[in-house]
Amino acid sequence: MQFFLTMKNFLLLLSLIVFISCSSYTDTAEIKRLKEQASHVTIIRDTWGIPHIYGKTDADAVFGLMYAQCEENFERVERNYLDIMGRSAETEGKKYVLNDLTMRLVYDSSAAIVDYHRAPAWLKKLLQSFADGINYYLYKHPDVKPQSLTHFEPWFPLMFTDGAYISTNTGGLKLEDIKNLYANHFGTDTSVLNYRTITKSESTGSNAFAISPLKTTSGNAMLYINPHVSFYFRTEVHMVSDEGLNAYGSATWGQFFIFQGFNEHCGWMHTSSMADAADLYEEKIIQKGGNLFYEYDGELKSVLQKKILISYKKDAKTLADSMNIYFTHHGPIMGSRNGKWLSLKHQNRSMNGLIQSWERMKAKSFNEFKNTMQLKANTSTNTMYADDKGNIAYWHGNFIPKRDTAFNWNLPVDGTTSATEWNGVHEVDEILHLENPPQGWLQNCNSTPFSASGFNTLNKKHYPAYMAPEGENFRSLRAIKQIEKENRFTIEKLVSTGYDHYLAIFDSLLPPLFNAYDALTVADPLYNQLKEPLTILRSWDKRSSVLSVATTMAVFWAYQLISTNQSQVKNAEVNDQVKFIKSVVINTSAIQKLEVLYSVISGLQKMYGSWRIPWGDINRYQRPTGEMNQKFEDGVQSFPVGLAPAFLGSLPAYETVWNDTQKQYGVAGNSFVAVIEFGENIKAKSIVTGGQSFDPHSKHFMDQANMFMEGKFKDVFFYKADVEKNTESKYHPGAKN
Repeated sequence: MQFFLTMKNFLLLLSLIVFISCSSYTDTAEIKRLKEQASHVTIIRDTWGIPHIYGKTDADAVFGLMYAQCEENFERVERNYLDIMGRSAETEGKKYVLNDLTMRLVYDSSAAIVDYHRAPAWLKKLLQSFADGINYYLYKHPDVKPQSLTHFEPWFPLMFTDGAYISTNTGGLKLEDIKNLYANHFGTDTSVLNYRTITKSESTGSNAFAISPLKTTSGNAMLYINPHVSFYFRTEVHMVSDEGLNAYGSATWGQFFIFQGFNEHCGWMHTSSMADAADLYEEKIIQKGGNLFYEYDGELKSVLQKKILISYKKDAKTLADSMNIYFTHHGPIMGSRNGKWLSLKHQNRSMNGLIQSWERMKAKSFNEFKNTMQLKANTSTNTMYADDKGNIAYWHGNFIPKRDTAFNWNLPVDGTTSATEWNGVHEVDEILHLENPPQGWLQNCNSTPFSASGFNTLNKKHYPAYMAPEGENFRSLRAIKQIEKENRFTIEKLVSTGYDHYLAIFDSLLPPLFNAYDALTVADPLYNQLKEPLTILRSWDKRSSVLSVATTMAVFWAYQLISTNQSQVKNAEVNDQVKFIKSVVINTSAIQKLEVLYSVISGLQKMYGSWRIPWGDINRYQRPTGEMNQKFEDGVQSFPVGLAPAFLGSLPAYETVWNDTQKQYGVAGNSFVAVIEFGENIKAKSIVTGGQSFDPHSKHFMDQANMFMEGKFKDVFFYKADVEKNTESKYHPGAKN
């Protein structure tokens, strides 16, 4: 929801700015205060380099967490705030100005500042400690030079209230829509939009499994946490306070809560959701007397205009462009399509979103956790849950507005009528959810919730389409099959299930290819040309592996086949991978399937001198530096990886890029992965990409790399006694030896 500054709010904002401007971290009294708080915080880094932060209060734990994050990678902390504030172009150049414009339209800093002023006292303490922890780090490390943010303010987290990978809901907005309205103002070099800006990713995702005591050897519930995001997008942490906080998991850089993790009683995992939480409206704009109006219920309403300044780096200088942005009562004008301006109705930022993220960590029972869901402020993800009483649960979305189902909410709706207005927000018990299903398990792989506990476990007819536009995908099909057949899960078995290399998409793709080949005559040139490749593919178990030649052929063939025929697939089938692939198969002739395979074989032969290339020879992991923008090189040490992309049905995801190289290098997929058993005592294992450190000289830079690639998890040190037995360093912020 867009915030408009009233006179009362302006005075509050002005008083807050004056207060902030008077605060100085060079002031002796202020330094003394920060040192005093630091003395209440102890950071213990274990033998994997993971920080366990202990504080007397929750605010102390936040102070320590932010200090520890900055120790590991201040650059990522700053970058996330530059992005959310629409200031990336200040460091990245003019190509990011459309990204910054989009964020400035969606995220209102003045609203965040006013929210800080009216926040409850307990939240203000946390917000102040957030700023103090980072600023104290900068004070203690004058050699660290921020790119733009030299001082962090306590209202910053109220801009960044959602820890999801793709957290900005834009109602189906496309890059072309933004360019149609705004690109001419900035010129042509404005093509970049960040990962969190526009739409949910089709090629990646996340996996969440909850197993009830009915299907575990120990009789305890279990949770599998497997987000698929950019490598190093989050950091593994443990936060403890004397005020009841004891949470372990992954925190998004710059945020002071654990987004996916567990405490001593329960655990939570979020998967990206397509449950509709934002909508685009087609506005009818009319210009009269030099002013802009929009039509609504037969009347003309004034379009609100604001002037903003967007700065960007060019060479060694910082330049700035001013421009007008526009709003209707629906929200900001984001772009135009078919000649009509598009406004966005949304709730991407809210104080309740931050409160829900914090209170979730401190829930001590199923009812307490459900109470946090009642805030209905999670706008971007689904939630998987398990606890020490044997409960498991799944919610598909959380904040879902009520709408008139006579309209197609997958497309921009008519903004000239009140009939398309939201009618409140659905109650939590109205959205798609399952609690303790009799099947004894739950899964979501960014797939339809109607198969969350097996096929047709929820009746689609009972819910409006906008609640669950997702279809099925091949990861979900594989997860259902693997979880259904196992009745005695252990931690090790659940890890093995989550790291299953089976590429389920080829259950649909390969049989038609084999049929096409079998229909060839011996005289056809393709018969001999493809005889050996087809023999290898027929004997393949459809599991990706380092030594598999079949994996290389199959993966390249699948992607080339799909890209060749994607334009023929109906838009309605894009959200359902299974239907999408079925359409590809139908719309591709037998000879096309074979010719694409021959093209792949020929391309491999030309590029490598042989088409018999094991998957691990070209599918690689490389971490040359700890910098955000990695440059991959074939001549630098790298490691073979047997994992494959999530789109192909692989439960463990490994997404790659080619950078003018002859090998592809991993950049996204499995990141922080954990499995937890909730009994009388917590048992947990985890793994991260590469290692905890971003310093190439640290032993924790690559100490988890092989384990990550092979699916071997480390023990989590959750209890203080275990942490102390496995201590590598122990210190107060600012006093590390």
